[in-house]
Amino acid sequence: MQCPIDGTELVMSDRAGVEIDYCPKCRGVWLDRGELDKIIERSAPQAEAPRGGREDHDDRGYKKKKKRGGFLEEIFDF
Repeated sequence: MQCPIDGTELVMSDRAGVEIDYCPKCRGVWLDRGELDKIIERSAPQAEAPRGGREDHDDRGYKKKKKRGGFLEEIFDF
């Protein structure tokens, strides 16, 4: 399949059980039916992290560092 943007041949990649078609030139990403739902389902637990209050501080009262990255960044890191 060719990229609808620039005509380059798309590359298929399997990321965490989700097949992703992407263009190595323009870095466009195309998903087949149901693949976006899989991505959303797998990222839901990370979206439910507690916010505010004492949960974002350690036992000494220092603010905890936030983790960088996540499921979506792992999938779209080409």
